[in-house]
Amino acid sequence: MAEQGGQQGPQSDSTPPVSITVFFPCYNEQDNVAKVARQAVEVLEDLRADYEVIIVNDGSADHTGRIADEIAATNERVRVIHHPRNLGYGAALQSGFRAATRELVFYTDGDAQFDLNEMPALLPLMQEYDIVSGYRMNRQDTLFRRLGGWLWTRTNDFLFSLRLHDIDCAFKLYKRAIFDHIKMESQGALIDTEILARAARKGYRITEKGVHHYPRTAGKPTGGSLRVVLRAFKEVIKLRGRILSDA
Repeated sequence: MAEQGGQQGPQSDSTPPVSITVFFPCYNEQDNVAKVARQAVEVLEDLRADYEVIIVNDGSADHTGRIADEIAATNERVRVIHHPRNLGYGAALQSGFRAATRELVFYTDGDAQFDLNEMPALLPLMQEYDIVSGYRMNRQDTLFRRLGGWLWTRTNDFLFSLRLHDIDCAFKLYKRAIFDHIKMESQGALIDTEILARAARKGYRITEKGVHHYPRTAGKPTGGSLRVVLRAFKEVIKLRGRILSDA
């Protein structure tokens, strides 16, 4: 996998603006959602981008939905998608990708563990690639989650002939048109694997870029229990069969 860098500054008067959707799924992130939305808007304004920000509220039981609506009410570039109940991480990402209207689509999680100021460095890579997949250079998680993540990525690399460092890193940039040509069926933790595997199988070009990862300062992580992990490993075998049969 190639790794390239380079910051992209504000657009000059002679270049067309970056056309990009930025979205983030949220489940019980009342203490983080405003911070992430504010940072996204600041970064995109600095780029002078043609942009929209989408907050996907995945049936939160706290005040995430209300706060998201308040943010959208004060900024016409921000809109909110509400799931009536918690449908799962994959369903939240599907909602964001399907709602995106700009040429590029970037997503990160609503837990504020990434710095969106690192997103512009991904943009120049889109001249050569269709997907830029971030990887956490200094993953700020428990030993169990780090080991599980390493094993998960190695398993998926083997099953789908990928060469990635961190398949579930929530810092990815895509050409939106990809989603007109690939299926998205996974409702839970398999969603990143499914998208990347289906895209690679259709010949889309994927590269990686290292990004910093920060400790969670509010809210509680989800999806890291042993039961969830074991179920994901079981389901990924079925996913491989479905992808191969779709060829």
